[in-house]
Amino acid sequence: MSKNFYVTTPIYYVNGDPHVGSAYTTIAADVLARYKKTMGYDVFFLTGSDEHGQKVEEKAIEMGYTPQEWTDKMSVRFKEMWERLNIDNNDFIRTTEDRHKKAVQKIIQKVYDNGDIYKGSYEGKYCVSCETFVPENQIVGENGCPDCGKELGVVKEESYFFKMSKYQDMLLKHIDENPEFILPKSRRNEVISFIKQGLMDLSISRNTFDWGIPLKIDEDHITYVWFDALTNYLTAVGYENNEEMFSKFWKDGEIVHLLGKDILRFHAIIWPCMLLAAGEKLPEKIVAHGWWTVAGEKMSKSKGNVVDPIAEIEKYGVDAFRYFLLSEVHFGSDGDYNTTAMINRVNANLSNDLGNLLNRTLGMYSKYFGSVIEAGEGREVYDDEIKELWEETLVEVDKYMSNVEFSKALEAIFKFVSRMNKYIDETMPWALAKTDEGKPRLAVVLKNLVEALNKIAVLVYPYIPESASKMWEQLGIHGDIKSAKIEDIKAWDILKNGHKLGEATPIFPRLEKPVEEVKVEIDENLVIENPIDITDFEKVEMAVVEILEAELVEGSKRLIKFKVETGSGIRQIVSGIAKTYKKPEELVGKKVMAVLNLNSVELQGEISQGMLLTTVEKKRTKLIFIDDAVKVASKIK
Repeated sequence: MSKNFYVTTPIYYVNGDPHVGSAYTTIAADVLARYKKTMGYDVFFLTGSDEHGQKVEEKAIEMGYTPQEWTDKMSVRFKEMWERLNIDNNDFIRTTEDRHKKAVQKIIQKVYDNGDIYKGSYEGKYCVSCETFVPENQIVGENGCPDCGKELGVVKEESYFFKMSKYQDMLLKHIDENPEFILPKSRRNEVISFIKQGLMDLSISRNTFDWGIPLKIDEDHITYVWFDALTNYLTAVGYENNEEMFSKFWKDGEIVHLLGKDILRFHAIIWPCMLLAAGEKLPEKIVAHGWWTVAGEKMSKSKGNVVDPIAEIEKYGVDAFRYFLLSEVHFGSDGDYNTTAMINRVNANLSNDLGNLLNRTLGMYSKYFGSVIEAGEGREVYDDEIKELWEETLVEVDKYMSNVEFSKALEAIFKFVSRMNKYIDETMPWALAKTDEGKPRLAVVLKNLVEALNKIAVLVYPYIPESASKMWEQLGIHGDIKSAKIEDIKAWDILKNGHKLGEATPIFPRLEKPVEEVKVEIDENLVIENPIDITDFEKVEMAVVEILEAELVEGSKRLIKFKVETGSGIRQIVSGIAKTYKKPEELVGKKVMAVLNLNSVELQGEISQGMLLTTVEKKRTKLIFIDDAVKVASKIK
């Protein structure tokens, strides 16, 4: 099997600053790239900026710049952010570069020569925000984009089309034969379902604005931004001018694309079809991660809840920030970013478990052996147990990293860390140090601890590179941990007798939650409008229910029909919240609050046997979700 590995992030849109979502993808790619290097792979790691399209042109003009000036200014912000986050990428591609323009023109010419591009006219719906054409069968609600939910516009213009429909069956066959092509599996099923609805030919050119790469086959047209943007993955590994590099990393490499779930369809449908038409290999894995929310709400500038990665690393340190993002949630799931979770996780795993293990070990070596490794003798069952667990840990970590499951790989690593802390308690070095007879066994115990810490440092290095480097320094290991290989630390007894250890200083200081002073004032003259008595309230029967099914009421643009479990049976409840929840099926499995003793009514031909409780915020009606730990049928008082 080839030992060439190529990992990419999406190229980021230059209309706004980098945020926690783009930081998450890029840190994940950095961790994967660093891990593969420790496994002996020749790695190429790409990120970059997406700089063409109508949205960029409009934003540049709005801000008083030319499109090129605007993209020059904004791309620098991403480069600076990645530097602050300790991202070790090989290349940063910009779609305005000449090498990329040549690559785009080359792939279009190939597809055109293959007979898969034809001229026609497009009339239909278009989302400026996503820069995508939306077929009628994909419109959400009255006139919403299936990806971002924003209002669609109408486009009518001459266009060149890519025969994407021709590759529908071929793509389905590839997905079926390669179960790990799209990860996680839930996203794979979503893509298969979408393809089976029928792929339409794709409009790949525009002639109503200028900011893009001209089509060589007709220079009155510019290339559709997604056909342009996706090609960046080929550009960076020499598609247009470096056959040796292209053969190494694309033709003979393992290719993994990491991206957010909102752009999965472009990567898992349009991109593979483009490659099939151009006669190029498809990537091994396309991995979609979830979104980050804050206190359960989507981040937005208007709400003022956008997480700024720079502010977070200034508060907690870059390694703590990196560690939290990759350990808090499974890579394919949504995650909630909050200060309490950050502090608890970093303190528990890094400060208490790993930091404590390092400090105790070095402290005992300093106290008992003057920080120098000495020969020892004696063997107990605990020694065999930790060595067996180490071998299991390597297998587990590699399995999880191969499946792009960062949090599970970290769980395996920290299981080993915890076991080594337990090993200290089992072997009781302080008791062994009390007698001359115990000293040889003490030497073995402490040697095992520093051996384990050396191994742990190499395993956590991809996630927390600065801290891992400091661990090596304190263990007295000279050299750059960046060049460490797992193959070299598999065995025990790597550190030789006479090896001088460094001094223990805290690498993972405990994080403290910032104290905020809140002044609470009570309005003593409060007047209650429409007051009720407690007996009136007690007449309302409210309880927790679980949503089993959710779908739009046929013929309605505002009503959703729910089947809910009440604990004493299944009921149907109809609620007018379709404008908030464009994809009702995503509500299945959620627990919500319901009023259960209302008289049944008929709404647009459907019986409604209760009412779901909601809130109204800025004209948006939202359900009130209940924690999973709360049982169905729990009464609300």
